[in-house]
Amino acid sequence: MTTTSKRSLHPEVIKRIGRLEIRARHIVEGLLSGMHRSPYFGQSVEFLQHREYATGDDLRRVDWKVWAKQDRLYVKQYEEDTNLRCCLLVDTSASMEYGSGALTKCDYAITAASALAYLLLRQQDAVGCAVFDEAIRQTIPLRTSTNHLNTIVHALEQRQPKEKTRIYDVLARAAEVYPRRGMMVLISDLFVDPADIQRGLRLLRQRGHDVLVLHVLDDDELDFPFFRPARFEGLETADHLTCNPRALREGYLAALEQFLATVRHNCAHDNVDYALIRTSMPLDAALTAFLRHRQHERQR
Repeated sequence: MTTTSKRSLHPEVIKRIGRLEIRARHIVEGLLSGMHRSPYFGQSVEFLQHREYATGDDLRRVDWKVWAKQDRLYVKQYEEDTNLRCCLLVDTSASMEYGSGALTKCDYAITAASALAYLLLRQQDAVGCAVFDEAIRQTIPLRTSTNHLNTIVHALEQRQPKEKTRIYDVLARAAEVYPRRGMMVLISDLFVDPADIQRGLRLLRQRGHDVLVLHVLDDDELDFPFFRPARFEGLETADHLTCNPRALREGYLAALEQFLATVRHNCAHDNVDYALIRTSMPLDAALTAFLRHRQHERQR
């Protein structure tokens, strides 16, 4: 699906849709229509061990390579997870309240989380949620029932953006709250030290989690379109800066690109799926592109 599709939900359209639950349903409808097939999250099957063949075993599970080497029949045994366990980690710190368009970064993030929760619950996967700033403020346990979406949506709608983000502490705590191996989806502007991001994501990977990062940024933050003298005020500090933006633009964009390159490199190094998403991008198109890329990488 392209961003010009009639089904694409632009931020202005999303803002006009009232309840978050209804937004999620509309976005998933558009997302699924843009995929060649439905995103496949669930039912992972992992090899566990061999055991000797016994009469009546399924011949399709015989490991013929082992037979060729040892002249004895062994069958493969698997560990099966009938449902995916997915935790949505949603950043609601003060910096997420910035927005130059129809939606703030926080609005965009919680709408994306709601859409993913709806999609996963449709597939009968277990979904939980953690809302955080400098600490996890609310956790929703993993459930598979369709009415669990209401619980997740309620938690997201109650967010009160404040404080800074302490990403490593949050991810370490999430690993404790959701100890069983599953999927972790981090949705944040990642305005923290890249070293802390890497430590936190690596911890989740070491615990066996499949980790996805949706890096949500506003167009202003990516393009720095300011030309007239302006006063910039910190959302997470009392600091402010009055300046001529033209004198800062080149240095700002260079620093931003270095930051983004570091985050992308660290994610790739630790096998973390990463996507940078603008808040001006239609959300169903953004999620479709991300899930297509993820499918392609998994197939490779």
